[in-house]
Amino acid sequence: MALCELCPRRCRADRTKTVGFCGVGETVVAALAGPHFGEEPCIAGYGGAGTVFFSGCNLGCVYCQNREISLERRGKEITVERLADIFRELVDNGADCVDLVTPTHFADKVKAALTAYRPDVPVVWNCGGYESVETLKTLDGLVDVYLPDYKYADGTLAKRYSHAPDYPETALSAIKEMARQTGKPVFDADGLLKKGTLIRHLVLPGQIENTLDALDILTAAFSEDEVLLSVMSQYTPPKDPLPDENLNRRLTQAEYDRVLDYLYLLGNENVYVQELSAASDFYVPAFDGTGV
Repeated sequence: MALCELCPRRCRADRTKTVGFCGVGETVVAALAGPHFGEEPCIAGYGGAGTVFFSGCNLGCVYCQNREISLERRGKEITVERLADIFRELVDNGADCVDLVTPTHFADKVKAALTAYRPDVPVVWNCGGYESVETLKTLDGLVDVYLPDYKYADGTLAKRYSHAPDYPETALSAIKEMARQTGKPVFDADGLLKKGTLIRHLVLPGQIENTLDALDILTAAFSEDEVLLSVMSQYTPPKDPLPDENLNRRLTQAEYDRVLDYLYLLGNENVYVQELSAASDFYVPAFDGTGV
């Protein structure tokens, strides 16, 4: 690997010798592979999404629900050949898609694995949205469904929580490239998403204006039939308290209702929403190396 520029950080680390901003070196590190039912229904399907949870992250959000792997980098080193075999095993075991969770910092290795074995189910790029357009272009034709976050409309908030003040504009440019590659959403007869871009936004407690502004940005950037949207209420406070008191509590019903009312005013019907009961650790798997 040359000096790493896979993500917008462009940290230029020589990951053959050290780690990048993502906290990992050149070798793929994964913490879990298997069926997962915590994604949107059009992704999880009936057999579950065949998820591969990669370790490390190019964002490092202070409130991350998967901090064991994103921040603490728990996982097992694997070869590209093993990664391709994992894809095959997931499909053979009935997965409705191959769901690549936080793959950005291993994009070159994932591309090599997908070139060696192209699944006959949708390949889902499940990421934080902080992507390099140049890197995304190298994946054109290999990824069927993009599942990015659009976390922040406010660069100050993005800097405070994810060390990425350029997040709003960088993620928007990346998502536009994703939508260009996939085109409008395509579903099969069972309602499973075969191709398309589904944008997620996690509503953060105490930061409702950020959410409303993010919805304005996405509504202005994409037509209603161009992308899908998922507005999530599942924020779960970390076990260790954070300096920002808002992040130490769950979202209130009044906060989420305000967001839902705004969605109604925007008139966008291609939106997934959640009950507040989704805010729990239930959907966080045990990152114990199963399937890796």
